[in-house]
Amino acid sequence: MDAKKNIPAKISLASNAIEIAEGIYWVGFYDKLSGLHCNPYLIVDGDEAVVIDSGSRPDFPIIMMKILQTGIAPAAINALIYQHYDPDLCGNVANFEDIIDRKDLIIISDARNNMFIRHYSISSNLVSLDTIDHCFMFSSGRELMFFNTPYAHSAGSFVTFDTKTGVLFTSDLFGSFGATWDVFQKLSPECRKCVTYTQCPEGRTYCPLPDILRFHEEIMPSGLALKYAIEQIEKIPAAILAPQHGSVFANQDDIAFLCSMLKSLKNVGIDGVIALPQDCQTHVSNPKMPRQVI
Repeated sequence: MDAKKNIPAKISLASNAIEIAEGIYWVGFYDKLSGLHCNPYLIVDGDEAVVIDSGSRPDFPIIMMKILQTGIAPAAINALIYQHYDPDLCGNVANFEDIIDRKDLIIISDARNNMFIRHYSISSNLVSLDTIDHCFMFSSGRELMFFNTPYAHSAGSFVTFDTKTGVLFTSDLFGSFGATWDVFQKLSPECRKCVTYTQCPEGRTYCPLPDILRFHEEIMPSGLALKYAIEQIEKIPAAILAPQHGSVFANQDDIAFLCSMLKSLKNVGIDGVIALPQDCQTHVSNPKMPRQVI
């Protein structure tokens, strides 16, 4: 299963909702200044809709504008899913509640996330994954399945799998920093053979892999947590990876390569600090990119 064929290679990311699979839309925000791109997603099924990781409060007007572009009324949204509790994912939850204006709106997350999400002044019913058997079902019978990826990067982190399209919403996993960005990213066979990432054998001016690796080194707490999370993802028949930061991957060879690369990544989180000499245990980020708190 591939991403939409009719999407141009370059697209106006400032103003368009982009369909990445049948009934699934990227409604995110391209932030050129910060180098961190947040990706809320809208799933439309008949006259129902769900939003995954709805985004930050400052980005709410842009995100809602893109949702409206799809033809869906806010009142059709009957669930908000938050794969962890950081403000870049759920800072605008109160805004969504106000505009949706449904008494039966539910907010779905892991119980360990809900204890923090409630501090965003929410009024809707908080539903934990274990009380719904890690599954949300639309009226049509379409299922969203939830898989825990603990400490990748928070204790209650999880990913969401749409059984209809094969899209796996991966939260921070497979995310990336970087000012050079597009909604979709595709690697070439040469990318998967490269070992340096500093001089592209194909002459490309930008390689996305260093930004992906650095993101996981800085955001994930340890290599053990990252490896465990990727092993859980490898068990899921994902056709498309849709992370909350970075780009969407819709090629099976790319997905397998990224899983292998991230499972073996060294110096992740605290591992990189402990591995440094005692007098050098200060994390140094890329001077061209300010450290981001995700």
